[in-house]
Amino acid sequence: MGFDWSASAGTLEVTTALERLDLLAGPVAEVVRSLGDDRIGATEIDPELADTAAFCEKYGSPLERSANCVVVAGKRSGEVRYAACVVLATTRADVNGVVKRRLDVRKASFAPMDEAVSLTGMEFGGITPFGLPGSWPILIDARVAEAGAVVVGSGLRRSKIITPADVLTELPGAELLEDLAR
Repeated sequence: MGFDWSASAGTLEVTTALERLDLLAGPVAEVVRSLGDDRIGATEIDPELADTAAFCEKYGSPLERSANCVVVAGKRSGEVRYAACVVLATTRADVNGVVKRRLDVRKASFAPMDEAVSLTGMEFGGITPFGLPGSWPILIDARVAEAGAVVVGSGLRRSKIITPADVLTELPGAELLEDLAR
């Protein structure tokens, strides 16, 4: 069968996401279906353990193979500009340096939870680079691309996606940035 997810999966059983679209939020399932890549895996988890540290501890998934996706917003001339930042769980996004310059805004910050949830159609704690609004850049730290297979959200708190990092870097709107994370 397809791809070997074991280095990232810990104790989880992973199957191709194409067979488990029910584990993905609507916009995420749409993108995964359209990509048709059976190397993208999905797995069910306890929704109480969706946050990265708790997830990694419980399931034995390496922290350095978990990638967090955060929604960042900034304003310029009254217009709100959004981006998604994908960084390894062992790092933090440089929101007020790299992201602020990339969005060309005076100040950038994490989008409020309710705003991020309503704009993405995903659950907070499950936001993922798959299925984001098409106008948003998806800023990916270079360390994510070097991590091999990474664990990301599925759009829902009750599951995770495990995918080769190159799938993320090839998403529409994806931009690989050297120093996105610290």
